Amino acid sequence: MQRQRSLLALIIVLVIAAIAVIATIPVPLGLDLRGGSQLTIQVKPTAEIKQITERELEAVKKVVEGRINGLGVSEPVIQTVGTDKILVQLPGVNDPEQAERVLGGTAQLEFKIQKPNTETQVFALQVSRSELKAKQEELRKSGDKEAIAKNQEDLNNSNQALAELFESTNPPLTGKYLKDAYGEPTQGNSWNVAIRFDQKGGELFAELTKTLAGTGRGIGIFLDNELISSPSVGIEFATTGITGGSAVITGRFQAQEANNLGVQLRGGALPVPVEIAERRTVGATLGKDSIQRSIYAGIGGLTLVLIFMVLYYRLPGMIANVSLVIYSLLTWATFCLLGVTLTLPGIAGFILSIGMAVDANVLIFERTREELQAGKSLYRSVESGFYRAFSSILDSNVTTWIACAALFWLGSGLVKGFALTLALGVAVSMFTAITCSRTLMFLAISIPSWRKTELYSPNVPKVKKVEVAQ
Repeated sequence: MQRQRSLLALIIVLVIAAIAVIATIPVPLGLDLRGGSQLTIQVKPTAEIKQITERELEAVKKVVEGRINGLGVSEPVIQTVGTDKILVQLPGVNDPEQAERVLGGTAQLEFKIQKPNTETQVFALQVSRSELKAKQEELRKSGDKEAIAKNQEDLNNSNQALAELFESTNPPLTGKYLKDAYGEPTQGNSWNVAIRFDQKGGELFAELTKTLAGTGRGIGIFLDNELISSPSVGIEFATTGITGGSAVITGRFQAQEANNLGVQLRGGALPVPVEIAERRTVGATLGKDSIQRSIYAGIGGLTLVLIFMVLYYRLPGMIANVSLVIYSLLTWATFCLLGVTLTLPGIAGFILSIGMAVDANVLIFERTREELQAGKSLYRSVESGFYRAFSSILDSNVTTWIACAALFWLGSGLVKGFALTLALGVAVSMFTAITCSRTLMFLAISIPSWRKTELYSPNVPKVKKVEVAQ
């Protein structure tokens, strides 16, 4: 009995915490509910790159992410589709032509020379830009459009000021000369970024590094006119520069930082054209209507389920209904904490998972009825009902998780939202069915006035002795 009281206390704490989370952390809405623009970008091969592989596609995606951040869009969805497309969803953006102009060009990578006597200015602007970027991430989570736009304007001004402190070589050393860039580990836990040019690029890079060697000024590596790195050149290269067409950017990078910089450089070096294959706009009115209809459908379906459970299963049905309410609160709080972007299929997955939670209770109560009809005591029937139904509940939930994993792995866009919300819902339903329903059932049968078998199942033989958990 003490164990049941401890579990009840835990459930109450979780419910209170869930309500607090729901009240303070809003669930972000997807494109279909909030309205906005969706663009499908087609990446095309060239004579040099005859086939677009996953490596090239990931590099282009990195460039697209940087350009989307420049738009100041909160909670964008950017993902690869198939082998040669990138899907971009921009909630709240009702001017797809603006996004198309920004996303439609090939990334521009250029290596520039830092101007003399600018070391202090460059350092100060880099510190300021880092602070603005960190602030922008926080603002995107808050959804304050006006503050996001103002901070993005400051960030753009900072990038422009940095760009003015660097100058191009003659001829310019651009991404078309770069053959590869990748992170490589060094001794210890640090990483470097290796870059490799073609013959012409190697000659230009040698001249650039010869000019900067030992001066304390850096090589400005710009992607779409934004400084992404500014490594310096040692005095030992003052005579010839860095020759051979290869170089290493040192800076004690972490593994992820080195890999990200390699992806950015490759993305800027890709001479692949991209075009907007599809453009779609979703109005906010449609999203609002979808939300209302989904809420009505969810409330209506849930109400019918609650009524059925009480009419058919009596007291256990009432206990199951309480568990379903707890389940709904815990699942929604999980969405809030994990930052799940809610879409219309995501709402469908959530509602479907409520049905999965009911299904677990139905299995338990049917097992309990069988035990009561076999003449067992109420306590033993309830205990056996939960024990015998557990394997069936586990099997059904595992198969559902496998289906969700396949949908999430192979699907895209809205399909992933459905798979994620359904998988999370099923996970929480396991807890509520096995823990919440079980705790409430055993607490119910510990109350003398609630030990009547007809409250649990009609037309069962009465037992002379009722066993109660000690």
